[in-house]
Amino acid sequence: MTQTTAYGFHTQVNLPYEQAIEKVTAALKTEGFGILTEINVKATFKKKLDVDFRKYVILGACNPALANQALNEELEIGLLLPCNVIVYDDEKGGSVISVVDPISMLSVVARPSLDKIADEARARLQRVVAALES
Repeated sequence: MTQTTAYGFHTQVNLPYEQAIEKVTAALKTEGFGILTEINVKATFKKKLDVDFRKYVILGACNPALANQALNEELEIGLLLPCNVIVYDDEKGGSVISVVDPISMLSVVARPSLDKIADEARARLQRVVAALES
């Protein structure tokens, strides 16, 4: 079941971590998003801090068409791109997938011309989360 916060929405899936990453990546692709960046938080913390942390990845997802529209409206909007998606091990055999809410992200920019783009990105990302729950 999708849960929302002030800055995103998430769901819990009954899939091991690696399979959850594969499934969310495929669902994002269906909605026109590709993964530009992948930050393995567990590995980074171990390497830089010698700290053990659960399996946790930050995926930088981008829909090129929507990013192009946004950048043509506001060149500095690149500071808020890409749309982050996180996947982490719930330590019970499943995984949690959370997606940033583009409307929340773009709300810091007082630019009404970006509203339609944020609405479209949000609708696509909500469909990603819904696909994960089916």
